[in-house]
Amino acid sequence: MANAREFNFDGLVGPSHNYAGLSFGNVASYNNVKSVSNPKEAALQGLAKMRALASRGFAQGVLPPQVRPNFRMLRSIGFTGSDAEVLSCAYKEAPVILASAYSASPMWTANAATVSPSADTADGRTHFTVANLNNKLHRSYEHTQTARTLKAVFFDERHFAVHDALPATPAFGDEGAANHTRLCASHGAPGVEMFVYGRVEFDPDRPSPRRFPARQTLEASQAVARLHGLSERRTVYIQQDPDTIDQGVFHNDVIAVGNADVLFYHQHAFHHERTALEPLRQALAGVDTELRAIRVNAAEVSVADAVTSYLFNSQLLSKPDGRMALVIPQECQENAAVSRYLQQLTLSGGPVDELISFDLRQSMRNGGGPACLRLRVVLTDAEVAAMHQGVLMTEDLYGALVSWVGKHYRDRLAPADLADPAFAAEVQTALEELSGLLGFPDLYAF
Repeated sequence: MANAREFNFDGLVGPSHNYAGLSFGNVASYNNVKSVSNPKEAALQGLAKMRALASRGFAQGVLPPQVRPNFRMLRSIGFTGSDAEVLSCAYKEAPVILASAYSASPMWTANAATVSPSADTADGRTHFTVANLNNKLHRSYEHTQTARTLKAVFFDERHFAVHDALPATPAFGDEGAANHTRLCASHGAPGVEMFVYGRVEFDPDRPSPRRFPARQTLEASQAVARLHGLSERRTVYIQQDPDTIDQGVFHNDVIAVGNADVLFYHQHAFHHERTALEPLRQALAGVDTELRAIRVNAAEVSVADAVTSYLFNSQLLSKPDGRMALVIPQECQENAAVSRYLQQLTLSGGPVDELISFDLRQSMRNGGGPACLRLRVVLTDAEVAAMHQGVLMTEDLYGALVSWVGKHYRDRLAPADLADPAFAAEVQTALEELSGLLGFPDLYAF
């Protein structure tokens, strides 16, 4: 068993962070449509979280934003002329599409890819499959740059395999690590990979939500497992509760989170909960590990309270003493039921004995909490040495990024600002400077 650590790679919030309400099924995003956003505050909140966790000894990296606006997408659907003319026409004729072209949603890197560490894969490399995110227009164009970025960070093919996105069809709807959980005795030991799906494309008789879309298919999860060379004995597929999806639980990470041998989940997270978890228990027994389940009853915390507070969209982190810290948004402490539950949780003598709270209001208003902002990657010492070092969080990098944000980001962005050619130029200038700062001179294809 190799020595390994879990790194959290947080997405850096982009300069075009705005509230367009593009994500039907994501209640927070939809409820704040057309509000005025504060990109500068959003980026600084995210950076503060990264710095605080890195200072506590948790391994931390950063992933850069994507090119915005997406002129390639706008031109591909018929907007022509100069950049200024494209923006003007799109704003007049299709403002929602213009907002899609400006979307800063790649900051939620839990959706960027699914990751399997080298301890789990047949060829002993860490595997990434970039998510196609084809359920939403504004996200469906992300995979090209995501693949480019991941291949730049994890460039050494002796240690890493970065797979392009699955076919962009509903049958293979894939939303990345937001629907994937790895459980294990320790990060460097072989683990069990749990894929959670919302529907089955080729079995219409299987239950599915009626109000909101199920974004992850069983077929996509199975394809990712094949690409990564996972053992059938240590791979488990579990269906989300369709009724819970219809209450705004658009990804599994809105209703469950796992770490090491602990699964923290809501009573209504899974379809047929009791039988659903039995294969997981059996698979873990095969790696000499017993599941420690923390089940939150609906009588203690309703699904509505879980969605409002993003209790489960938290980070569950292993501490050196063997206990765990739960990284929560401050909304959890503002919700009476959730706050009461968390106080009992930390005093219960169970694995979670500490809460770390962050102000992520800008992200939360757009539908993403602490877990959305990060991609979990377990790496051995050799793999860390083989990756691009410029994205690892240090005090120097934190200071440089804060200065960069202060120089380039607006503190107020309204929907009408998206039509301004000057703003588009601002964003491009910022990203050109960032690519150099992170040591990626060829990261972007403007």
